[in-house]
Amino acid sequence: MAFVFVLTVGLIAGTISGIVGTGSSIMLMPVLVYAYGPKEAVPIMAVASVMANFSRILAWWREVDWRACAAYSVTGIPAAALGARTLLALPSHAVDLAIGSFLIVMVPVRHWLARHDLKANLWHLAVGGAVIGYLTGIVVSTGPLSVPLFLFYGLSKGAFLATEAASSLGLYFAKSVTFERFGALTGDVFVKGLIAGASLMSGAFIAKRFVLHLKPDVFRLLMDAIMIAAGLSMLWNAAQP
Repeated sequence: MAFVFVLTVGLIAGTISGIVGTGSSIMLMPVLVYAYGPKEAVPIMAVASVMANFSRILAWWREVDWRACAAYSVTGIPAAALGARTLLALPSHAVDLAIGSFLIVMVPVRHWLARHDLKANLWHLAVGGAVIGYLTGIVVSTGPLSVPLFLFYGLSKGAFLATEAASSLGLYFAKSVTFERFGALTGDVFVKGLIAGASLMSGAFIAKRFVLHLKPDVFRLLMDAIMIAAGLSMLWNAAQP
């Protein structure tokens, strides 16, 4: 039943994240924590995120801005590995607390960013990659930060989805390798990640036809609700004895 639940939520999460560019980890992570516990859920989500981002690249291959991807990834990949190593040193309840708090705090931060007509260049992407990469290693998903960064760079629709996915792919791969190196990504955990990732990949291809039809206001409300609900769920887990 746990697999069915994960697959169902993963398909929904993959579809929504395929439309808006983020959200799969935010939606799926509380389900993985409930099913497997926080220490297993984090590396499972890392494997699933690699697959999810790869599927978005396949869906929008011709739209990738490789210069932006390279600028973001060159600093983001080593930072993500460092963040993942930091995460492994934290106790389980601290993981829940960190992830839950981050998701809730990102709601007002995202609104603040949206109110400012900021512009980003390749240097900004490199600096953002370092900061967001490290946070990605610790808190599972930093889409609410990476999404506006790539939008400020001037990307939109398919180009945005493809480039953000290509850039995130390297971060999550580095995170997965770090988990494997330090014994957190076992064979059983890897299989669970493949199962979750398969559902996210399916959702990404379903989403492609809806990308041009989602209203911005609906997206903002949807992401706020998802982030607050997921954050509260993680904080609830952290409060349990």
